[in-house]
Amino acid sequence: MALDLTITELNGQLVDTVKASLGKTGQKQLPYSWFYDEIGSALFEVITLLPEYGLTRAEARLLRRYAHTIVNRLTGSISVAELGSGTGTKTRWILEAQRSRGSLRYYPIDISSSALDRCERDMQALMGIPVDKLNKSYLDGLEQVVAVRPADEALLVLFLGSSIGNLQPAEADTLLGDIRRLLKKGDALLLGTDLQKGTARMLAAYDDALGVTAAFNLNLLGHLNRALGTDFDLAGFAHEARYNQQEHRIEMHLRSLRDQTVTIPDGDFRVHLRQNETIWTESSYKYRPEQVHEMAQRLGFNPGGQWIDEEWSFAANLWLV
Repeated sequence: MALDLTITELNGQLVDTVKASLGKTGQKQLPYSWFYDEIGSALFEVITLLPEYGLTRAEARLLRRYAHTIVNRLTGSISVAELGSGTGTKTRWILEAQRSRGSLRYYPIDISSSALDRCERDMQALMGIPVDKLNKSYLDGLEQVVAVRPADEALLVLFLGSSIGNLQPAEADTLLGDIRRLLKKGDALLLGTDLQKGTARMLAAYDDALGVTAAFNLNLLGHLNRALGTDFDLAGFAHEARYNQQEHRIEMHLRSLRDQTVTIPDGDFRVHLRQNETIWTESSYKYRPEQVHEMAQRLGFNPGGQWIDEEWSFAANLWLV
């Protein structure tokens, strides 16, 4: 079952966001969530396989090793909702662990319809479990799940891959606080957080030697061209990854290689970019383990376990309600 926004609705939201982000004074930005069209989702799948990008493999090791421990912290039947599920590759161990305990229903939530289609095919082919895919934003999808989940089932929400690190701290608190308000006693959130490590190693993960991450970053402009009819010249931009030491975050930027003007057809909106001016496309905050515990308690969760991969320094954090 797919619950979809129409293309018109999605593009209308995107136009408004792009105008606000590129029209602002100072640092121009674009929303990271719009990386994930069909091409962007495919490129990200390749990124997760690159030797420089150890995050996905670290999380997979933790989930494979501790999935049974994690689900055993909850009681009875469980529905699993995954925010930003993509193709659901990382989720298999959690679903297998819960299926061995009892009934299970899986709700992948993502704005990429192609990723959801593959997720549904793979999960049904490999595991034969019920899959209710929701082509929605995080909160819209989770609200839908909360409205339909059986009253006697606990809900385990998965927010994996350190996606929380893409949000500014205040935005992260707001989202996690909203998730907390949708949950009831007995529910839980499994949160992936990338941890602080050597700067060179972090930067390499966002600027790989093959240039896949550069293509992923540039495809954000290609997505806008295809979806909205903008006229970004992808050859006029270069990918940059930076580490902001003060904020403990990786930043991805697109640097304009020349003075140029880009047009958004809706209302004939124009954006002027100077040579070397950048568009900030993504942040990825890196945490300390104790910082994640403090965040859980501040937002009304009870820390239920933290498992850290020592090879890459990544944490899977179980927060209980």
